[in-house]
Amino acid sequence: MAKVVLASKSAARRAVLEGAGVPFETAVAGVDEDAVKTSLLAEGATPRDVADALAELKAIRISRTRPDFVVGADQTLEFEGKLYDKAGTLDEARERLKALRGKPHKLHSAVVVAKDGAPIWREVVTAKLTMRDFSDAFLEDYLAQEGDEALGSVGCYRLEGPGAQLFAKIEGDYFAILGLPLLGLLDLLRQHRVLAS
Repeated sequence: MAKVVLASKSAARRAVLEGAGVPFETAVAGVDEDAVKTSLLAEGATPRDVADALAELKAIRISRTRPDFVVGADQTLEFEGKLYDKAGTLDEARERLKALRGKPHKLHSAVVVAKDGAPIWREVVTAKLTMRDFSDAFLEDYLAQEGDEALGSVGCYRLEGPGAQLFAKIEGDYFAILGLPLLGLLDLLRQHRVLAS
């Protein structure tokens, strides 16, 4: 029976699958994401397109070498029409959060399942998140508490952690915000009898 392989090193994505009771293995696709993003953006791709393309690339790369259902996923942050990457330092995270403070941004979360080297299913889910107008003192306390954890996501927050306190309003799928749209994926795995129906 084919297995599920998550083509990601993301702890949040692993936690989503584990929490849902999906048996899986992980494999790192080794995609040069920065080079792919640069190329796609130069061609006029939107942040949503970038998430979809990266998810597909990760899934296909692992799928070429394994007979399993390979799940590729990616997430991009779009703010005022521009794509943002993960912050590299806490100083960058501070500036990112100050820019997002009091304003809405979008998270585009893509998931692609590949089998035998080709995509067989995909979904891209967009969530809209609006940060509250938090104080500078709150921001400093938040960054001190989160530390390098703030550098693990494009928005410099973990919604499943203290990052929840940054927000005034959230519109969209919780699992997509965590980086792995889940319900459609579970349905696909049930259709292929990987999970019990």
